Amino acid sequence: MLSQNCVLVRDPLSLEHIRSILVRLEDTIIFGLIERAQYAHNAKMYVNGAIPELKEKGIEGSWLEWFLKEIETFHAKARRYTSLDEYPFTAGLPEPVLPPLVFPKILYPNDVNVNPSILSFYTRSIVPRITQRATIALSALKRSNGIVGEGECEDDTNYGSAATIDVEILQAISKRVHYGKFVAESKFRDDPGLFIPHIRSRNREGIEALIMRRDVMAKLLMRLRKKAATYAQEFGPDGDAITNSLSNGNTKVDVDGVVELYENYIIPLTIEVEVEYLIQRLNGLSEAEVEELVKTKPN
Repeated sequence: MLSQNCVLVRDPLSLEHIRSILVRLEDTIIFGLIERAQYAHNAKMYVNGAIPELKEKGIEGSWLEWFLKEIETFHAKARRYTSLDEYPFTAGLPEPVLPPLVFPKILYPNDVNVNPSILSFYTRSIVPRITQRATIALSALKRSNGIVGEGECEDDTNYGSAATIDVEILQAISKRVHYGKFVAESKFRDDPGLFIPHIRSRNREGIEALIMRRDVMAKLLMRLRKKAATYAQEFGPDGDAITNSLSNGNTKVDVDGVVELYENYIIPLTIEVEVEYLIQRLNGLSEAEVEELVKTKPN
């Protein structure tokens, strides 16, 4: 079946299906970063209490946190977060208006959620890196108009547009990172006996060694660089790429920044999710049930 969602796909834990999801999310994240790169850093958006209009309404958090809450409140009502692969950044969301969908029992019950880490590294490391060129260009424009010092840096006041894109990127990164649970479950079911001794002894290093594939990671980063370099090019009126746009740095996004986002943050955090999910994989099972899993023959 061609559908990619967990309700209709024949085997949502097949590594081929999981890979198709992750590859598609690469495109979503890259294009989101390209969109975010057109705006300056706008650091005020990420500081609690920095937007006076919010403070006047009694909202003490940051502009982005408020934006996330408002958007995720609506999404929750539309039952987005009842899906197996969606995780909100906001706590205390309302119940869905629509009745819940019936999902197959794919993932083992767990409480792994790394969205706080995703929000932190995105706002503190990724946004300043991705928006650096737009911020520098803005500063130059302000200086030409006689604005110098603090007034020339970081802020183009496009808070709504920038935050809309931030939310889309954060949701895509969250989905990508938490899809590590599907990878972990797939590998566990393939050979439970391989993982169970490490899970019992809570040997995180041993579990990581079983799931880590450095050759796969190297290919992923190579593919990601090629994609980012292609999508970041400028194109002429005839649809052909402007051949010197990469060589002279005239690209729509910092390609190295995109690759480093995956290499330094997304991939390591995904591995953490896989390991922590597997650490909880035997919770609630009886000794007899665990022994039955040990006897399962590798697929």
